[in-house]
Amino acid sequence: MQGHGQAQPVKPPPSTGLLVFLRVFFVVISVCSFGLLGWAMMLRLALVTRKSLDWGLVVATFAAEALGLVLLGTEPGDEIHTPGGWTGLALLFGSLVPAISYYLAADIRHFHALGYAHQTYAVHQQAPAHAYGYPQPPYAAAGPHTPVPPMAPIPQQPQSQPSAPTPPPQRPAPARIDQVRAELDELSDYLRKHEDGR
Repeated sequence: MQGHGQAQPVKPPPSTGLLVFLRVFFVVISVCSFGLLGWAMMLRLALVTRKSLDWGLVVATFAAEALGLVLLGTEPGDEIHTPGGWTGLALLFGSLVPAISYYLAADIRHFHALGYAHQTYAVHQQAPAHAYGYPQPPYAAAGPHTPVPPMAPIPQQPQSQPSAPTPPPQRPAPARIDQVRAELDELSDYLRKHEDGR
């Protein structure tokens, strides 16, 4: 039988104020550059999440912006007249809206999950260690801000009515105890079989 081992500490996420500032900053520079720096927010996201999908989106965003610039650069004159120029403009502005939407959604989701993982780790570190095989108190699984309802009193039956005594309600045994019991039963059966064979 092996234990679960010690969990690695989870790095706490940055403060909410800093995260909001960074999100606003990268969105503003992308919009103010008319989509030319849209790849910067995607690069930040890829560096933070380290997912291959986000790295692929950095390359795709950069390629769309570069192609849009090339198509706009081939436009003769100062105004857009050709389908290539309109396509370049559509690539620059059209890639900006989905990039901003994905950036904000993925960044918020990533740091929300990171904050939850950090909170869960902190709760497990603060929970008291209990002796093996003894029942856990009802507050052990509760989070730091989760109120635990008080135990409801068991209603007493009136003494005047004779009735069969009801056994107290049994708490379900934790899964680990059931597993240990099953292993002990198997070991007992194994030892009995070998004892009968002698």
